[in-house]
Amino acid sequence: MQVILLERVAKLGQMGDVVDVKPGYARNYLLLQGKALTASKANIAAFDEQKAQLEARNLETKQEAEDLASRLDGEQFIVIRQASDGGNLYGSVTPRDAADVATEGGFSIDRKQVIIRLPIKSLGLHDVEVHLHPEVMVSIALNVARSEEEAELQKSGKSIRELAAEEEAQAEFEIAELFDDIGSAAADDDDYVAPAADEQPAEDDQPS
Repeated sequence: MQVILLERVAKLGQMGDVVDVKPGYARNYLLLQGKALTASKANIAAFDEQKAQLEARNLETKQEAEDLASRLDGEQFIVIRQASDGGNLYGSVTPRDAADVATEGGFSIDRKQVIIRLPIKSLGLHDVEVHLHPEVMVSIALNVARSEEEAELQKSGKSIRELAAEEEAQAEFEIAELFDDIGSAAADDDDYVAPAADEQPAEDDQPS
């Protein structure tokens, strides 16, 4: 099926290109999202008449996207989720979650603009893509943690597994110190020697 593109589509073509695509892809994505029109003579003629306006509108939206990209690129957003002690989430983080936290952070983003290449199912820092325009893409980081405090630690570069290992080591150290204290107290008791009977003060020497 042939369509005429109304904007740049990655790996497909630029605005105004007439391309061959599978009917399902055309109907369910390109035509539905307003990214293309069927390449009929009437549509091609209409596009040629409106090409200058479409290009001007595309340039305007691209400039707006680039302005937002300059402020958004590299930003980090905290996503609070429940997880096991091993760091595995009870569920996963979705594009909607990413869009929501970015919007709460002052950036107007739609979930359809967010691309998560690999499912986010564990605590930690995860990079995701935000496509602000067909020609403008930025990367943001999601700091997935069980609490704000944990997120701050992860932001400093420590993973949840490193934090768990440190807590375990600290607990073992405290237990070892406790047993050392108990051992020292027992040794002091063992070192105590009661006075011999003949060393007891004579009755006459007892103060009256």
